[in-house]
Amino acid sequence: MSATTTITPAQRAAAEAVGAFGLVFAGAGAIVVNRVSGGAIGHVGIALTFGLIIMAMIYAVGHISGAHFNPAVTLAFAATRHFPPALVPVYLAAQFGGALAASLLLRLLFGPVARLGSTLPAGGAGQSFALEIVLTFFLMFVIMAVATDTRAVGQAAALAIGGTVALEVLFAGPISGASMNPARSLAPALVSGTLEAQWLYLAAPVVGAVLGAFAYQFVRGARPVTAPTVATGTAAPAALED
Repeated sequence: MSATTTITPAQRAAAEAVGAFGLVFAGAGAIVVNRVSGGAIGHVGIALTFGLIIMAMIYAVGHISGAHFNPAVTLAFAATRHFPPALVPVYLAAQFGGALAASLLLRLLFGPVARLGSTLPAGGAGQSFALEIVLTFFLMFVIMAVATDTRAVGQAAALAIGGTVALEVLFAGPISGASMNPARSLAPALVSGTLEAQWLYLAAPVVGAVLGAFAYQFVRGARPVTAPTVATGTAAPAALED
């Protein structure tokens, strides 16, 4: 029996909560600190922070929970039969819970500065909705490649995914916020009371992730699907595969 088979749902949920907490505390926190410090971090620094925290958390808990940290990713894996539907509510609760705890801590430390890093469209809601779909599509496409395909280099999964996040925040952040993650957007929005246009950050990432997951399955073709190793850190561990 492999080590992954002994990991309980509670342990997986705890790992997801910690990862989502880290994502919001560091990523949204970088936006807050940038405002407090008068721009010392800058947009490039914010983008790198998001990418680096994702990379670090994948290496830290990918072998425990699969390192989703994102309800859209969990739903996309479930839609493509790489994750058991019964565990979806457990993961979503952990992800939103971790993100909410991080937002509450940011509020306690800094007050309602920069709306706690909430995502808001710079232009029209339709523009940001489309952009978030495309951004999450490519993020999920990369995740599927490194997490489910035997031909991908598993050791580079954290670098590939963290790099994709940083790249997308770098070029699209000023327009839509480059959320790609309903938990990352909803948590600071609730704590700061920034609820306008949040529907798009709940819906668009899910649509984009599901499309990206099915698109990679089509591109991959009839190839064997692997249960991700410890190094891949994004899909469900072997014990969770359908």
